[in-house]
Amino acid sequence: MGKAIALAFSREGADVAVAGRRIDKLKEVVGQIEKQGGQALAVACDVTQSKDTVRAVRETVARFGRLDVLVNNAGALHVSTVETIPEEDWDRIMLVNVKGPFLMSRAALPELRKAGGGSIINIGSILGLIAMKGRAAYATSKGGVTQLTKSMAMDHAHEKIRVNCICPSLVETELILDLFASGSEGEAARRSRVAQIPLGRIGRPEDVADMAVFLASKESSWVTGVAIPLDGGLSAY
Repeated sequence: MGKAIALAFSREGADVAVAGRRIDKLKEVVGQIEKQGGQALAVACDVTQSKDTVRAVRETVARFGRLDVLVNNAGALHVSTVETIPEEDWDRIMLVNVKGPFLMSRAALPELRKAGGGSIINIGSILGLIAMKGRAAYATSKGGVTQLTKSMAMDHAHEKIRVNCICPSLVETELILDLFASGSEGEAARRSRVAQIPLGRIGRPEDVADMAVFLASKESSWVTGVAIPLDGGLSAY
């Protein structure tokens, strides 16, 4: 999803900094952006480390002169209940999914303020709004992202800094590959999940990217503090 979001923002004319732990993947995205005529920067960053988030913002501003939009997209998944998840895995989920957006947002806020306002877009999950079996840690963390979004929106509205959250259902990403085993059993599980979605398909990274572009644009200038279900109608049941 991060790649799709970065490419979509570039197509709309934005200069884009892509941040993450895998620098080879980041450089691949930067190369694609530059091929389509855009400007991009790869920044090695672990969002769970405060010093990394501060440096990522500093390098972005040094390259492009300002910061207007932050998209918090890093995430981790664990399929388990409160009884089956090891404590260290629970801590890792909270660290990446909740502390990561907190640290990145805190690092970005001074620059958004200098720019006269801006947009923070958190990539949450439909499981931050509803629950399902076997997702106790993940749903708890994404519920935290939903409430972080609303709290920050209230705290920074007077500074013209908008904060919103996209809550996707199942999207075709690396994160969900392990959810469906190979072979007929995995395919059956996949068909079962798709059958729960009224629009009849799993989401695409581009679906999330299009919503992120909207939430960064002037067309959403009166939108803040919302957690938007992006789920093919799943949560309408």
